[in-house]
Amino acid sequence: MRNPNLNALRMFDAAARHLTFRAAAEELNLTQGAVAQQVRRLEADLGHRLFTRLPRGLALTDTGRRYHASVSEGLAIIDAATARLAPKRDRITLSVPPSLASKWLVPRLAAFHAAHPGIELRTVASEGLTDFARDAVNVAIRQGKAPEGNSFNHHQLAPLDLVAVASPTLVATLPQPKTIKEFSTLPLIEDGHAHWDLAFSRAKLTAPAPVLSFNQTTLALDAATQNQGIALAPRLLAQDALAAGTLTELWQLPTDPSTGFHVLWPDKRTSPPATKVVVDWLLSQASRGFAFDMS
Repeated sequence: MRNPNLNALRMFDAAARHLTFRAAAEELNLTQGAVAQQVRRLEADLGHRLFTRLPRGLALTDTGRRYHASVSEGLAIIDAATARLAPKRDRITLSVPPSLASKWLVPRLAAFHAAHPGIELRTVASEGLTDFARDAVNVAIRQGKAPEGNSFNHHQLAPLDLVAVASPTLVATLPQPKTIKEFSTLPLIEDGHAHWDLAFSRAKLTAPAPVLSFNQTTLALDAATQNQGIALAPRLLAQDALAAGTLTELWQLPTDPSTGFHVLWPDKRTSPPATKVVVDWLLSQASRGFAFDMS
């Protein structure tokens, strides 16, 4: 009797659980013929019939049933031992506003995974208030004024720095505005944050009707890239398009230091160790490079 190889045993195990070669082949991503051939070879090597072939499927023989009980137990031991050899990955859930996720975070995720292969970073797109315990979130980024509270830590990721941007093609056809008032006759694109409306109101001016209005900044920036008008958006969201030359900056709204993008995370007692790695990486990617002690 020849000792069976591991692949043949895995095919036998799958066939014994499904009692059809077809289903076993689907599980193993093999052809039905390959599985049937390996099982026949296994029976020949062992000198015992393991299955009774039926018109529609298979039935284990008494020998096959006893053998499968031991084989399945052995395979489970092998799989468990192999899993213990694999490095354990920390899982961090990051909640990010949808536009920030699309325009800033997603293009940088490959670099994060390359630098930190032991951390599984799960991203949730949301702008809602975060309850770290209820929402099972480890880190959040939110836009607005600096958050207040004693149950979490926070640090500014980037100032809001609103910039008026348009495609180079459209900019070439426009005058060069230097004040908010000079934008009143230009094609403006508004988003859900109503930045244009607030900018005109701050200057005690009536905001013109936008040519386009979207609920998300990423859509406003996409429309601006496609020559549709001028968007007023945070520099953090527009910076990649500005660097690539698909958008051109026309003007920057005077900075309000009280508003920006903020990283929030629970205190160290409730945070996985990998939280610090993610927070430091986020801050470094925003070119602030601020590493700090979370103790």
